[in-house]
This record gives sequence, C-alpha cells and structure tokens, in this order.
Amino acid sequence: MIQKNSVSVPLKKVAVRDKFFTPVQNTVIQVTIPYQEQVLDDRIPGIEKSHAFENFRIAAGESKGKFYGAVFQDSDVGKWIEAASYSLTIRPDPALEARVDRMIDTIGKAQLDDGYLDTYFILEHPERRWQNLQESHELYCQGHMIEAGVSYWQATGKRKLLDISCRIADGIDRRFGPGKTRGIPGHPEIELALMRLYRATGEIRYRSLAKYFIDERGTKPDYFQQEADSRTWCQYGGKPAAPWPAYMQDHLPVRQQSTAEGHSVRCLYLFTAAADLAAETHDEDLYRACRAVWENIAKKRMYLTGGVGSTCHGEAFTIDYDLPNDTVYAETCASIALCFFTRRLLEIEADGRYTDVMERALYNGVLSGMQLDGKRFFYVNPLEVVNGVSGELEDFKHVCKRRPQWYACACCPPNLTRFLTSIGRYAWSCSEKSRTVYSHLYLGGSAEFDLGGAVEIALAGNYPWDGEISYRVRTQHPGMNFTLAVRIPGWCRNARLSVNGTEVSLPFAVKNGYAYLNRDWNSGDTVRLSLPMAVRRVYANPMVREDIGRVALMRGPLVYCAEQCDNGDHLHRLRLPDGAALKALPFQPDLLGGIVPIQADGARFSGGDALYTDEPPWEIPQKIFAVPYYAWGNRDPGEMRVWLSR
Repeated sequence: MIQKNSVSVPLKKVAVRDKFFTPVQNTVIQVTIPYQEQVLDDRIPGIEKSHAFENFRIAAGESKGKFYGAVFQDSDVGKWIEAASYSLTIRPDPALEARVDRMIDTIGKAQLDDGYLDTYFILEHPERRWQNLQESHELYCQGHMIEAGVSYWQATGKRKLLDISCRIADGIDRRFGPGKTRGIPGHPEIELALMRLYRATGEIRYRSLAKYFIDERGTKPDYFQQEADSRTWCQYGGKPAAPWPAYMQDHLPVRQQSTAEGHSVRCLYLFTAAADLAAETHDEDLYRACRAVWENIAKKRMYLTGGVGSTCHGEAFTIDYDLPNDTVYAETCASIALCFFTRRLLEIEADGRYTDVMERALYNGVLSGMQLDGKRFFYVNPLEVVNGVSGELEDFKHVCKRRPQWYACACCPPNLTRFLTSIGRYAWSCSEKSRTVYSHLYLGGSAEFDLGGAVEIALAGNYPWDGEISYRVRTQHPGMNFTLAVRIPGWCRNARLSVNGTEVSLPFAVKNGYAYLNRDWNSGDTVRLSLPMAVRRVYANPMVREDIGRVALMRGPLVYCAEQCDNGDHLHRLRLPDGAALKALPFQPDLLGGIVPIQADGARFSGGDALYTDEPPWEIPQKIFAVPYYAWGNRDPGEMRVWLSR
C-alpha cells in the first residue's frame, strides 16, 4: 500500500550551520528578502516596476489608484511572505515580523466577504471573476497566499493570515467540486496549497478539493474549450481560444499520464501535489503516474544541471532527448519545482536516485538563478552563451549573459528566496513507525527527532568542496535503538563508511542508495562518511544530438563550465581531449565567493580565413579553467559553455 515512508523534519527542528549554505542563507536573509521587499513596494528606482504591495493597499482602501502589473502579480507577495516566514523560523527578526504583520493587516482588509482575494479582479474586473481559469491565475495567486498563511502560522503562531487562507479555501470550496461549478486551474498551485492547509488545520474538505482539481484534469468534455466557448473576452486580447491540451497537462487524466508535458512549472507543481495526495490517500494508480513522469524527466528530459523545460515556446518540455544548450529555457522556478516533486516522492520511497536529482537541481539549476550578491536573478539558465547570439538574435533573446535586477514576470526571485530559506526541510526525514532517520543532503548543522526519546544528530563537513562528512549522535537515553540511513550518492563509486571507527561493508548495508545503520545508539557515537571527489568526465546519452562528441566536467554534485573571462572568446573552439589531465585546484576563497576551480590540459582549434577549405583546423595547446556552473555570470559578461568538444 502506498503511503509515506517518512516525513520531512519541521524547519524549526533543523539548524543549518553549513560552510556552503549558511553564507547563501545569510545573503538571502540579510540582502535578498529586504531587497525584494523594496522592489515589491516600488522603492528601488530604475528597475522593473512591481506595484504588488500597492495593489493590495488600493484594494484595501488604504490608497488610491489603479491595479498595475501582470494578472498574477499577487503571487509575488504570497511567495515573499512565505520566504519571510522561513527566515523568521530560522532567525527571528522582530522588525521584519512587524512589517509582515502590517502587510497581513492590509491583505485582510482587501479580502472580500466571501473569501475571494485577487486584487486584479477586485480592482479591475469584478464581473469577470472565475470566468477564465485558463489564463487569469486566480487559483494560482490564492494558492500562494494560502501557502504563505500556513508558513507564517508555523513560524510565528499567529493565525491572522492562516484564517484569511481558510476563508480563501472555503470560498473556493463553495464554488468548485463534485455537484458544484466545474473548473480546474490553468496554472496548478492551489492543489499544493490545499494539501498544506489540510495538514495544518485537519480540515478534510481541503484535501478533497485538492483531489477534485487533480481528478478533474484531463477529463472530457475539455474544460478549457468549454470555458473559451462561453467567453467573449480574452485576458490578453484577441478571440478566446483553448490552449494545446498538453501545455496545460490536460491531454489525459492525471493517472494516465506517463511523460512530462507542457509548461514545465505547471507540470511539476501538479505532480508534486499528486504525489502528496497519493501518499495521503494510498492511491497506487496516482503514485504510478507520478513515478512514470519523474522517470521520464530524469532519464530523458532533464539537463545535466537539473534544469528542465527545453524550449522558450511555452516554457515547456518538448520530446525525449531534445536538450539544446543555447536555446534552452530551464527556468529557475522549474528546477525548484523539480525539488518539490522529488522531495514528495522521496517521502514515499527512500531512493537515492530521487536524492541525486534533488541535489543536482539544488546545487546547479537552482543556485545559478541568483547572483552571488543576492540582488540579480536569472529566469532562464542556459548551458551555452555565445557573443552576438545570446540575448540578441530572435530565437535567443530570452537567454541573458547577465542576471537582470527584476522582471515584469517576477515568479523566480521570490520563489528562490522561499526555497533557499527552507532547504533545511530537504536535508532530513524521519519515520517514527520504523524508527528510521534519513540523511538526504549533507547539510552542515543538526536536526532533532523524537524516537521514543529525544535524538539529535549533528552533521559536519565542508561539502561540496570536500567529501569528508561526520555525524555525531546525542540521545536522551543510553542505548536507544533506531536506524540511521545515510545516503551514498550515485556519483561516488568508492565511498567509505565507519561507525565509531569500525568500517561498514557498504555492499551489504546499502539499499537503493542508502546505507542503513541499525544499532543501539549512545551520545557521542560518530559516523564518518568519506566520498572521494575526483574530477570526472560526464557524457550525454547518444540520443542527445546536441552533445554528441562533447564532454562536461563534474566534481561531487557540481557541474562546471568554462567562461570567457578565464579562457578567451569563441569557447566553441575549445577541445578537451579524452586523455587530457584534469586537476582540482586548491580552494580559492577570493574567487566567486570561494570555490574549487578545475584546470584541464586542453586545446583551441585554429584555422585560416577561408569559410571552407580542404585543410583541417589545427590545434594550439591551451589550459582550460572551469568554475562551478552556479557561479557563472558573476564577473564580466561574456561567453559560457558547459559542454566542450572532445
């Protein structure tokens, strides 16, 4: 029977003291959250206007004016409050809490008596409420506000935004569901939010409503076609028309879907909620669909960096093995959503393949979305940037060589802040029933568990620069029996593990990527994990036509890339021979916030002036200098390349 094998440890029970991620969280808390607050409040001149806070003030009667921004502008406020909530959980800040409280007061005034809360429709078109679920993002925006309400209540114990969230959900529940008005969200998110609200409140109606939205998707008659036929207006002008069903994951009922289709973020939000629901309701068919979609992504539709969504046309998945490096989309939100989806599957089944993908996306496709200073952001995360092409030619205009300060569609920046402040939830999970603690990510710090008595496990190391990791156990009572399941990453072939100095035979202890250590634990017991971190060459499946004859470099979980500022221009002319020496250089604290670079003995193709000739190009020896992909674009703008010619 499908059910949760373990549950993530609450954020309040995890202390992050990590040499790599603590500086990242410090930047997010000290710089990014205040910066985004100012952007949302239109207090930073010279960048893309948001007006998101002011829209709520106008709807609340606190200001005069008109709505400004995209129809989904409210969602930025919900995500920012959620990020602030996680920040307050891990680092209390009375001043920030007071500012959030004031914003919540305004949100409460803007909410209508029936629970409806969407400033665009409240201010601009109240007569059009719920008439265009395909385009208008009403359920999406209100879903993000519900998530904010749950998060703020968990962080502070204050119920005001949680009560607002319940009124939102109650209003939606009165309208939609079996025997009521038919409808499904154009952009999934409300399903995720309703599942969180159900767990926070115990109200079964919220879970049932999430199930309705998931079950109704892909059924006939086509809801979005019916909706378009019933309207005379379109959100963006023109004649109403239903979208390509696969773009909306509406081509088949969810339980019959087996490939990742359409808009990548919508797809992954939908299947995150579906995996959550499958575990809660023991739904085998729904779980099988989730597994199939995840397998399709991980094996055929995911970039080396954990990016997903290979085309800018619809920010979408395309077909198996279609993974272009220069026209890639790989939206930051999509990598974050992949982590959401994978964590839910990991709670059902402890499988190291899930954790490997989650880690890959986190350290590469997610982190690359934010400048090291915390004030600039990538929406698109390319694997190849070319001077004169990227950001300039028609099919490449979405690819930036430098992170912008903000966007008209600003979904990614606040999504990054809420994710990076909550990464403690992704490092550990626990099953009280089987008395098993799972260590998923090597995140320095500690976590607390209740296993018939208090248990604290502290993790220390210098990951991802160093593969030496130690766990120290502290127990409330001597001789407490439980299992510590330590992940052995798929990228490591020669891991070593010991308990109190006695080596563990890994082939016998490992199951699905986890080493299970069952014993009577005492305070002071120590587990040491050694993960050799040699630089390694990585090759793509031969079906990936863009990467035939190419090689990429990785060390530990990190993907590396070559930048123009280190290697000169025209990076497509670089070659990394198969037998070339690869070397991880010493840690350089003053480069890109502190990194371990890679140096390789390579070459550069050169030739004459003729466009075509009988003479092959010749090679000039050149050292290739590579840096972690997440840190690219933090120096002089220029070319970048992950995949090099062999």
